[in-house]
Amino acid sequence: MKSNRLGLALAALAGAALFAAPGAAKDQKPRVLGVEASIPFASSSINSWQADGNDAVYIQDLRRQWYRATLIGPCTELPFANAVGFDAGRALNTLDRFSTIVVRGQRCPLTSLVTSAPPPAKAKKKG
Repeated sequence: MKSNRLGLALAALAGAALFAAPGAAKDQKPRVLGVEASIPFASSSINSWQADGNDAVYIQDLRRQWYRATLIGPCTELPFANAVGFDAGRALNTLDRFSTIVVRGQRCPLTSLVTSAPPPAKAKKKG
């Protein structure tokens, strides 16, 4: 039991080290967009998300990097959800194209997870 807790603690520390300095290296090359990606330690490293219709979702990690996840098929509840679950389905808790989003009990498998620019700004309603 103690070794399991120790393993979880070490994983949490490793995840914290990955995200400790969000803008530390200013001279880094710009991030390439549209490339298959993964988000390590998904249960503790997802900062926010935004639905893109019922077949995709934008996901932001703790480093403020954006990703766009495309779903295998429509996830009918996604546009109306206030919360979603991310099921990485792996021991290492890495969100990638083999993961699933859970919305109001509906399991919505991903087909891709790619690096992305932030989601487009929502148009303001006239009236």
